[in-house]
Order: sequence, then structure tokens, then C-alpha cells
Amino acid sequence: MSKKLTADATTAAPVSFEEAMAELAQLVAQMEAGQLPLEASVAAYARGSELVKFCAAQLEKVESQVKVLEGDMLKPFAEAGEAEQ
Repeated sequence: MSKKLTADATTAAPVSFEEAMAELAQLVAQMEAGQLPLEASVAAYARGSELVKFCAAQLEKVESQVKVLEGDMLKPFAEAGEAEQ
């Protein structure tokens, strides 16, 4: 009997950025292994696409919060060993 993903598992929104990244890494590993049937590969690709969009939206949200905190101007990170000016 083949494993089938439940509809809830494939369409549920991730709870957090970290959860989405972990699920995405798992999907990539499964797809790279090349052992998924075609239908499961297509479903995994679609889910991965949703997860990437979710992560991108979360990153944009955080970036806008940082801009507010920094006065609408992102500052570059200091290189290791550089002193802040």
C-alpha cells in the first residue's frame, strides 16, 4: 500500500517560518531522493511553492518591521571584527 498525504497536511498553513522551512527542507529531500511517484512529486512541488510564498511573505513582514524600528532605513550588518560607527 502506498503512502498518501492527507489533504489537511498538504494544505494547512504553517504555524511559523521555522516550521515552514523545516517542511520545505523535508520536501526537497524527498524530491531529491527521486523515489516519489509522479503524482506525489507534483503535489510536493505545489506544497513547496506554497511554503516558499509563505516564507517570503514572513520575511517581507519582518523587513518592514525592521524598517520601522530603524527609521525606514535598513542598515547593513557590520562585518565580523568591524566596530560599529
